Amino acid sequence: MTMNLVFLCTAGFFAALIDSIAGGGGIISVPAFLLAGVSPHIALGTNKFSSSCASFTSSIKFAQSGKVDFKILKYLIPFTLVGAVLGVNTVLAIDTKYLNTIVLVLLLCVGAYSLFSKTIGMEDKFESLNKKNILLGMVLALSMGFYDGFFGPGTGSFLIFGLISIYSFDFVRAGGNGKVLNFVSNITSLVVFAINGSIDYKIGIPVAIFMILGARVGTKVALSKGAKLMKPIFVTMSLAVAVKMLYGMIN
Repeated sequence: MTMNLVFLCTAGFFAALIDSIAGGGGIISVPAFLLAGVSPHIALGTNKFSSSCASFTSSIKFAQSGKVDFKILKYLIPFTLVGAVLGVNTVLAIDTKYLNTIVLVLLLCVGAYSLFSKTIGMEDKFESLNKKNILLGMVLALSMGFYDGFFGPGTGSFLIFGLISIYSFDFVRAGGNGKVLNFVSNITSLVVFAINGSIDYKIGIPVAIFMILGARVGTKVALSKGAKLMKPIFVTMSLAVAVKMLYGMIN
């Protein structure tokens, strides 16, 4: 048990560090819980508890640095919350294998486009709020909240890419705003897991402490190194999530 906990805390630290920079930390933390012998539903619930603590820490650090736009988020957060509630409580009509395929293709497109576009996310070109970008932001928030509520892989990547596309943010600003929206959907899912008793707090609390430390380091690196560092990590994590999903489908 002690070695398992050391392993989980180490994996949690690096998962939160990566997630704070570019999203995708779940491809490290969730398999780590499963490798440690935690049952799948407890692994998902406990990971959600620990990662929510980390995303809250990262959100605060981004906000303190001025990289979170609350004038925009006041429109988007309610839609993220509603979307997550709907997602968690909806019985899916879509067969998971088809959903896996759709998400896989989208992640590959996001990663490839970001890789080959020299300018995307490198400069902050946001000008002002208007009806069009507010409406598009609401649609993004609702759909990503819903998606994160019932499925989840790649949510951070989709949020960052969507915010860059709609508001012309750079990766750092998109990462800050995306992290807050992701935290809102995480908390919603966490409440459902908690109500259903799917969280092992004996494991979750120590892992959460290390995830908080990882989130602090990752956010500090993102803010100091900027888009030049975030872009390659974002591309790598987007493609890594896609590869992991492809591997799961093949097996």
